[in-house]
Amino acid sequence: MEHEVESRNFIEQIIDKDLAEGHCKTVHTRFPPEPNGYLHIGHAKSIILNSGLAEQYNGKFNLRFDDTNPTKEKTEFVESIKADVEWLGANWEDRLFFASDYFDQMYEAAVKLIKKGKAYVSDLNAEQIREYRGTLTEPGKEDPYTGRSIEENLQLFEEMKNGKYQDGEKVLRARIDMSSPNINMRDPIIYRVAHMHHHNTGDKWCIYPMYDFAHPIEDAIEGITHSICTLEFEDHRPLYDWVVREVGYENPPKQIEFAKLYLTNVVTGKRYIKRLVEEGIVDGWDDPRLVSIAALRRRGFTPESIRKFVELCGISKSNSSVDYAMLEYCIREDLKMKKSRAMAVLDPIKVIIDNYPEGQVEELTIVNNMENDELGTHTVPFCRELYIDREDFMEEPPKKYFRMFPGNEVRLMQAYFVTCNSYVKDENGKVIEIHCTYDPESKGGNSPDGRKVKGTIHWVPAPYAKKAEIRLYENIVDEELGVYNEDGSLNLNPNSLTILKDCYVEPFAADAKAYDSFQFVRQGYFCVDAKDSTEEKLVFNRIVSLKSSYKLPTA
Repeated sequence: MEHEVESRNFIEQIIDKDLAEGHCKTVHTRFPPEPNGYLHIGHAKSIILNSGLAEQYNGKFNLRFDDTNPTKEKTEFVESIKADVEWLGANWEDRLFFASDYFDQMYEAAVKLIKKGKAYVSDLNAEQIREYRGTLTEPGKEDPYTGRSIEENLQLFEEMKNGKYQDGEKVLRARIDMSSPNINMRDPIIYRVAHMHHHNTGDKWCIYPMYDFAHPIEDAIEGITHSICTLEFEDHRPLYDWVVREVGYENPPKQIEFAKLYLTNVVTGKRYIKRLVEEGIVDGWDDPRLVSIAALRRRGFTPESIRKFVELCGISKSNSSVDYAMLEYCIREDLKMKKSRAMAVLDPIKVIIDNYPEGQVEELTIVNNMENDELGTHTVPFCRELYIDREDFMEEPPKKYFRMFPGNEVRLMQAYFVTCNSYVKDENGKVIEIHCTYDPESKGGNSPDGRKVKGTIHWVPAPYAKKAEIRLYENIVDEELGVYNEDGSLNLNPNSLTILKDCYVEPFAADAKAYDSFQFVRQGYFCVDAKDSTEEKLVFNRIVSLKSSYKLPTA
């Protein structure tokens, strides 16, 4: 009997080889976000990949904040990132670190490079450094300050640390190769002067390391074996390797690059989201129209659905885009067996059953999930006055309209057959009330004489239903015209949010708390908004509609 061969992605293959050849004994990975904004769906791929590899190989996983740039970093972002990583199920236990905790070691590493003749202080400004660097086709020119002695460089660097110089007045550069075909190796800046307050170290430092210098040192200090990052860092790998080699770390980490996760027709760029937030177009980084992890959580997505999405996207070395509909497919698949059905009326119109006894109330049983018996049943009160959705009634219906209209009999879901007899309009000609009669023998939605009724509509009991606000979402950008306008601005969809304020939900859903979710019959999956919903004012976000034309691509 043939055994099915497990498919291994290229990162797993590299790790398998490293373990087999003894290059490492325990796999140690990390997720290293910069706390300058909220994480988005692309970061979820990195979190799930890095933590998943550590779990798979019985290794270790670190959450480390790459907080080397105090100009954009906030404690708010640190806390939001911790919440996101934890929610996705990535367990860092007590392995929470900050790059800024290593500033002393980074400073010592820079001093070590100066003493080896591998770093020097330059007085060139940013524009001059760019000019001296050369181009992709032309080599760079030597920095005029490259000839400074080791003693002078040590003194100048210490003076930089002690606050003698203004921002931009001096930088520390690595001495590598100004003629290298890789521009990243042309004496990159490794320290700059920045008189900025830091969220973690306060005012201790007025010089800060550059990312390309700090990151390999952080990995080496923590004992990271596999530094997994996205493809744009591939050209930076020689510099990464140079730093850990020249500073002298034993068992240096190995950098491996993989393709980013791109979603079609969504906004992930921090500067764009920041602008949407600041201009009040969205109500924060967690607005459910965004694809930040906080926004997806607030909208009602589950960690399991995002993990499934990342799994379906796969790990590769080639950049590609994924249809947003695949993310919606994953949440539908996750919720369909987990969530109870409930009835909700989004655009209510009152129905009065004239021959139903006044004051009588009976409890009808509703199956919570037709595909999962374990979710059981609940009861809903049935009485003389109900609400149905306005779209389920027409005065003059077209052919093949099987819902409620004068003279037609329909089934009220799990209740009775009713026949529409008349209706009442207000002064503007809008139907405000429908009068029906019911067949008492048809309880449960079945007729004893076997007559067929084609239309089944949902309803809520008017005296017992709870009023709710329901928010319907579309993509925040216009999918037809694309994400960006010609001038680079966002091409916003004016219909990205529809707020329905006079909706009603059946009592079963009336006591729902933040993040509780339901399948509203015929409407979609909905989640209680964690930000705005209260006991007095219930707010639901539509997570996703019930059906999609999306099909999983076949192998």
